[in-house]
Amino acid sequence: MKIPSNIITLIVGVVITLISLWFGQNHGLMPVAASYDATQVDGIFNFMASIAMGLFLLVEGTLVFCLIKFRRRPNDQTDGPPIEGNVPLEIFWTAIPTVIVFILALYSFEVYSNMGGLDPIISSDTPPQQIAMDSNHKQVALGIGTSANESGEIAPLMVKVQGMQYAWVFTYPETGIISGELHVPKNRPVQLTIAATDVLHAFWVPQLRLKQDAIPGRNAVLAFTANREGDYPIVCAELCGAFHGGMKSVLHVEDEETYAQWEETNKPIQKASLDETVAVNPENISREKFLRPYAHKMGINKETLARVHHP
Repeated sequence: MKIPSNIITLIVGVVITLISLWFGQNHGLMPVAASYDATQVDGIFNFMASIAMGLFLLVEGTLVFCLIKFRRRPNDQTDGPPIEGNVPLEIFWTAIPTVIVFILALYSFEVYSNMGGLDPIISSDTPPQQIAMDSNHKQVALGIGTSANESGEIAPLMVKVQGMQYAWVFTYPETGIISGELHVPKNRPVQLTIAATDVLHAFWVPQLRLKQDAIPGRNAVLAFTANREGDYPIVCAELCGAFHGGMKSVLHVEDEETYAQWEETNKPIQKASLDETVAVNPENISREKFLRPYAHKMGINKETLARVHHP
């Protein structure tokens, strides 16, 4: 019994589709997703992986089939059929990629818009000359990320990021903390204001699926909400010099209690004690107050000073 070719084509199509869909969801090529935006980016990647696997199976399967089906038989010295072209086939393999590209473009545009790419946040310290106006007279700044406080329920954590050869410096304006690593609480909006002090850098955390250039003389904004605790690498993704590969840091996503402990431990000392401080700036301190701890340690008291003859 000979199976009709259209039935075989249908079965092959179903098999390729099922394998492609399975691969798209189980490829394991992406790192763990640690933010809400990451799931949207993963959706595009999984969709592209499914399409890529389907095209791979279709093209390579056709090649293998043709190698076997149309191989030269023993003692067969005749020429192959003089086929010059196949218009329907050419239309088919041109139309399918075109449709795929349009679908991917629309899908990517939707995700990019949802992530705030078309409406980036303007940080409070962005100079006016860095703010442009679009055709609707709406302010547009350099950056990406959905509004860090759209609902108004949770105040965003503001962090200033400075990229330099070859390190990242993170400053927390609310507490005055300066750190070489980025600490953020889980499920709290974070807004980074990113700049560079020397050359072009790029702030990239693969687990967040976000990357933003750090440009000298210009501020950029990157907003996200981390939803998975852990330690994730911060990588400079722009060639910035001889030691570019060593420009790394760590993003620590912590629960509220752990983050509060880190914040309290790393807050700058607000009131310095002269008895415990290694070094102080005496510019704004009276001479008596500055010398008092040293006089006490030397055993100098009022009676001793009374005996000193002042010229």
